Amino acid sequence: MDVDGCPLPDDRLYDIERDVWLKPDPADGTATLGVTSVLASFAGRFVSIGFRPIEGVQALGRSVATVESVRYTGAVRLPVDAEVVERNRSLEARPRTINDAPYEQGWIARIRPFEPVRPGSGLAPAPEVREALRRKVAEWRVHCYPAMPDQELYEIGAECQAILARLDEALQQRPPGEVTLLVTDDATSPLEMVRWSDRTGHSVLHHRVDGNLHHFLVRREERPVPRRRRADGSAGR
Repeated sequence: MDVDGCPLPDDRLYDIERDVWLKPDPADGTATLGVTSVLASFAGRFVSIGFRPIEGVQALGRSVATVESVRYTGAVRLPVDAEVVERNRSLEARPRTINDAPYEQGWIARIRPFEPVRPGSGLAPAPEVREALRRKVAEWRVHCYPAMPDQELYEIGAECQAILARLDEALQQRPPGEVTLLVTDDATSPLEMVRWSDRTGHSVLHHRVDGNLHHFLVRREERPVPRRRRADGSAGR
């Protein structure tokens, strides 16, 4: 399920107060710990993570790592009494994985809970935390995207052709694979962005409408392949 566009997988438990999730593994008694997509979106692009050098069983609420973005610094805390058995060291080289895949490759640590993990004492399944998370999304004014933008372009009151020219210029200054968020109030932008993607070969990953504003998530491709329009209006390579 999702909450206002923010993913909320059903296969784990959530501690909304600490903005973390826990996915138990019954096979070996461990559990995977990570942060919610709402926190990852609120924080913005993470630029560093530091793991705590702690050993043995630690109490609920103990910090296992500190994550930092350009506008946020916070601790990742244990939702249960547990021992840290593995840290996701790959995040040290690419912290933004937490933003791009908070429930998969962006996990923070594997822990061994002191007692079997069950709902209660702050942990609850997705259906039970949905409304609390929705309130947090509204309070924090969070917008979850399928990838974290590397830059943002706000083009309000401009004509679409001028907007697309600025988008082309902005993409030329970014390396392949990076993502740009374009926000515009141009009513013709949904159709024009399809045409732009066909013309340039760069991808539009996401389109969301918020009132009169259109949010487009665009990725610069390493080897863009433009698509030609057929006579029936469909796209072809």
